Formats: sequence, structure tokens, C-alpha cells
Amino acid sequence: MTAELTEQAGRRERKRLQLLDQLADTAWALFETEGFAAVTMERIAEAADVSKVTLYRHFPVKEALLRHIFHRELRESWPLIQEELNHAAPGLARLGRFLQLQAAWCETRKEFLLPYVGFRMADTRQPHEGRERSGMDRIFAELIAQGQAAGELRSDFPAAELAMHLQFVHLATLLRWLTTPGLSIAEELKRMLDLVCNGMAAPQ
Repeated sequence: MTAELTEQAGRRERKRLQLLDQLADTAWALFETEGFAAVTMERIAEAADVSKVTLYRHFPVKEALLRHIFHRELRESWPLIQEELNHAAPGLARLGRFLQLQAAWCETRKEFLLPYVGFRMADTRQPHEGRERSGMDRIFAELIAQGQAAGELRSDFPAAELAMHLQFVHLATLLRWLTTPGLSIAEELKRMLDLVCNGMAAPQ
């Protein structure tokens, strides 16, 4: 009986995730063809052939659909990213390569990143309260831990703590790029990493 209930619960969860993906994919197709600002939640529900109640139950606002799309993209691309990062030495080189890859991705998503970031910043819940994490905290912590193990990064602070600080500076850099015309995200992230790792002290 327990195994049967577990199987039923697993089936329901798979169907739920399939529905989330379907709704997100429908919304993304509309965002790309009609523009994020022009697409309404009602338009998404109609295109996905679901009721507005169903759509709002899973995604209360359009930005939540962006969150699902972007987080899924990172999750699905991470194995390939890891393969690419393994060609760089652990530490600054590997962190730098990851930021190069992210810069290229950001360029393809620039139109949608500001509403996504604003939505994420407005969500003050903690993970245990239902806040969905992007996975960047885990990635930064993993790359920092690799650098620590190789003796390339300081190890007197836990990797997770260093990752937290890096995330805040990373967010500020992303917002600067999104709100200041003419900047290169690749160059901004490169400068950010240099500042974080080498500090503001004048060269001796």
C-alpha cells in the first residue's frame, strides 16, 4: 500500500512538473515573438489552453514564468558547463571562465533579465518558506571550494560564505549592466571578479 501511494505521489509530481514546463514554454514563445511587456497572463492561459485559475495557481505573475525558464536552463546546461570549466584551472581561471559563459547567456536574455531580477529581489522569503533558488549560490560555492582545495583561494572562510559575498557583488554588477547603456557584461563581470579577488588596495 505504501509503495502504491508513493508511486501515485510520484506520478502526480511528474504531471505537475510537465504542466509547469508546458506553461513556461508557451509563455516563452509568446515573450520572444510579442515582447514580454505586451504579453498578458490571460494571453498565456489562452495559448496554453488552460484556465486562468490553473495558470495563476502555478505562476502568480509573468516574472514567475521567467524564473522557471531561467532556472531550468541553468539546471539543464550545468553538466555541459562543468565539462567546459574542467579545461580551466581551479580558482580564478575557472571562476572567470564561468562568468564568461554566463555573460554570453546574459546577452541573449537581456530583454528579460531586469523583470526577472526585480521579481527575485522582491521575494523576501527564505528557501524553507518556498523561495526557489536559482542554483547560482551552489555553483559559486562549488567553484570556490575547488579553488580552495587547489590552494588557489583562501580557505580561512567557508566556501559558502565567500559565495554569498560573491553573489551580492555579482547581482550589483548585473544590475549596473542592465541599467547603464553601453556597458559590456563580459567586461563588467571580469572587472567584478578582479575587484572581489584582489580588493581595492593600491598595488604595492
